[in-house]
Amino acid sequence: MDIVPRYQFERMVAEAIDDLPAELHPVLDNVVIQVHDRNLDEPDLLGLYEGTPHTERIGDELPDVVSIYRHALCDACDDIDHLADEVYVTVIHEVAHAAGIDDDRLHELGWA
Repeated sequence: MDIVPRYQFERMVAEAIDDLPAELHPVLDNVVIQVHDRNLDEPDLLGLYEGTPHTERIGDELPDVVSIYRHALCDACDDIDHLADEVYVTVIHEVAHAAGIDDDRLHELGWA
């Protein structure tokens, strides 16, 4: 599909954040969520978590960063509804990593 305008994509990301499961809300206090066009090292990457999972924090770490990649997500989707679904899945996946949830557990929870 075509690349959606940044304002529309950012609205999808904000809606995904608003719809996160309640158990992930406390994590958002120390996570910065950013929208980028693409990851330069891995252009097909949909999202990336960088930081120290909350389960491993000792208290003096900087905020975690979740990056959501607009162009890669648009490239991976057929239409706007598919994009909205994929944005949600990507946001929940990366925020869950900030909560200390690994990929295996994400699959068990249906959040992968």
